[in-house]
Amino acid sequence: MLFYALDIIGTFAFAISGVLVAMQKRMDLFGIFIIAFVTAVGGGTLRDILIGKTPVGWMNDLNYVYTIALAVLISIIFRKKLNKLRTSLFLFDTIGLGVFTIIGVEIGISSELHPIICIALGTMSASFGGVIRDILCNEIPVIFRKEVYATACILGGMTFFALRYFKLEEDLLYIFTILMVITIRLIVVKFRVKLPNIYQE
Repeated sequence: MLFYALDIIGTFAFAISGVLVAMQKRMDLFGIFIIAFVTAVGGGTLRDILIGKTPVGWMNDLNYVYTIALAVLISIIFRKKLNKLRTSLFLFDTIGLGVFTIIGVEIGISSELHPIICIALGTMSASFGGVIRDILCNEIPVIFRKEVYATACILGGMTFFALRYFKLEEDLLYIFTILMVITIRLIVVKFRVKLPNIYQE
């Protein structure tokens, strides 16, 4: 039950981050919904296709579509409350990052894949919806820039497997890993930690 709830929470958070980007680009209602949709389910769709899980998750459960539609509706209604778009986008994007990392890792484990592949699936689940969003919005995806983004997912996935050896209760393991990813993301942004850049600035 917690696993499913986390998936819905992640979908909602990423959908809102997609809405915020689309509104910054002054898209119409259809454009806003499409950007929210691909942000929320793009990474999970790619993950499911790679592991041969078809139809992909959201096609078998319309609650994901309803969740995205609700996120779009709420974001539009309260758009004036979300006037600090940059802060709001960062917040919801970070929450989605943490939640979808653990979702991807756990799906990899249930498919009996190697831990390294599970971490890769977690990183893909968390990152690639944002990649698709940024490409459609004519932005360089944040994952390909200096800012630490996918690295937080990788470290979170590694933490998950490290903590499994301590036989933590499953729910605590999920929550701790999600908080780890979120904390890493918050720290690197607050202190402007960046990966090395081979080009001169």
